[in-house]
Amino acid sequence: MMPPPSLGFAPQIGLTPGPEHALEHRHVLDAVTAQTMYLLAQPLPDLAAEIQRALQENPALELVEDPRPRCPRCGARLVQGQCPRCTMPATADPQEPIVFVSPRDDHWPLPARPATEEPFDPAETLLAQRVDLATYVGRQVSLELREPAERRIAAFLLGNLDEDGLLTVGVAEAALRLRVSRAQVEGVLAVIQRADPLGVGSPSPQAALLAQAQALAEQRALPEAVLPLLADAQGLADWARGEGKALAKRLGMSLEAVSEAVAFIARNLNPYPARAAWGEHRLGMAPPPPPPPAPDVVISLHNRDPHGPLVVEVISPVAGRLQVDPLFRHALKQCTNGRRATLQEHLAQATVLVKGLRQRENTMVRLMQAVARRQRAFILRGDAYHQPLTRATIAQELGVHESTVSRAVRDKWVQLPSGKSIPLSRFFEPHLAVRAALRQLVAEEVEPLSDAALARQLRALGYRVARRTVAKYRAMEGIPPAYRRRKKPQAA
Repeated sequence: MMPPPSLGFAPQIGLTPGPEHALEHRHVLDAVTAQTMYLLAQPLPDLAAEIQRALQENPALELVEDPRPRCPRCGARLVQGQCPRCTMPATADPQEPIVFVSPRDDHWPLPARPATEEPFDPAETLLAQRVDLATYVGRQVSLELREPAERRIAAFLLGNLDEDGLLTVGVAEAALRLRVSRAQVEGVLAVIQRADPLGVGSPSPQAALLAQAQALAEQRALPEAVLPLLADAQGLADWARGEGKALAKRLGMSLEAVSEAVAFIARNLNPYPARAAWGEHRLGMAPPPPPPPAPDVVISLHNRDPHGPLVVEVISPVAGRLQVDPLFRHALKQCTNGRRATLQEHLAQATVLVKGLRQRENTMVRLMQAVARRQRAFILRGDAYHQPLTRATIAQELGVHESTVSRAVRDKWVQLPSGKSIPLSRFFEPHLAVRAALRQLVAEEVEPLSDAALARQLRALGYRVARRTVAKYRAMEGIPPAYRRRKKPQAA
């Protein structure tokens, strides 16, 4: 092999890397790349825990917390929590986002709340009334059952409800154990079954359906076959076995009437009353929803100007600057005993972690630069303005492998200018705009529209979708089919 051409320097050891140095350099690059890919896939809380663990186990690492914080990328002093260099607009184009790594932990571990949302007072949870089903029903029937004997029967029956709200003891057994008449137990049970949730205390799912139907019959007209069908002990079972004609003949009704009754029962009645909403949701304040995950990226408006550039902060997992301790390097040079190999390993691991973290931040900044540029309207105005975007497109623009983009997107959350947090993967969801249009059409419909009719209206709006596609999107959005969608009264 010919030696490399001379550049005019005197031959010195180390100027021309030999095979061993080249192989070692390649191993370092491979280790940094592997570390970068691992760190890139970690969401912010997991990454922060990983770095804290490394700081405790590796003496070569140090976290510098300057009283006057510096930018984790360029090292410049921060002004009001922002880097004056990294936050400078690269161009005069207001559509070009300003993306930088934010060393502040203002948004983590608790994300910022929308300005329009009232602060949550933890003391309010003490006012919530958390009751079980028996207590909830007992409070309702206590106004009708004034006699001590009736209250004793009610307490016994309510104490024998299962988790579905069904009675686990028979009327005859209850009468025997309480030493009262069967008629007294049946009278108290009828009052309980009319409490909320309707049908509670029924001895069986079919009895619960019958109790609910009887209560509804006093308020509205029911299909004529509903009550006879539920009163028949084998009616629903026969229908389930496909013996609808025999059932209709036994009830003395047409098959269409029985079919209509079955459809009404499926839509309006519940064989397991306790699975309906009750208890603390109605008697007290429901527990607050869990807060969204800590955002990995925070997007805001520059100077609160909706026409100005977007400010995109990639949140750093540490409050200071992670680096290799220079004193550790000096100690390693002075070490000549058997500990040198261990110290070198600590130094190599620390170097790889610091470089991997820098590359992770650089990848996230470039990714969010491309995403925010393409999805500005979606960020500011919602799903209807989402632009089709794939991971492969962004990977090609950034000059990286598609798997790198997938790692960067996985399990990450973005806080929008409105204060709402969404998964980063939502920027890449296909057909988000057409699904938003579908939701809008369903919300504005006067009469429930079939999937075919919805497909026609969507095509009129410029979305070329088939009926099957509409059915798929409707299922993804949790929208029931047309025959199950009913407009609620305006008073409700």
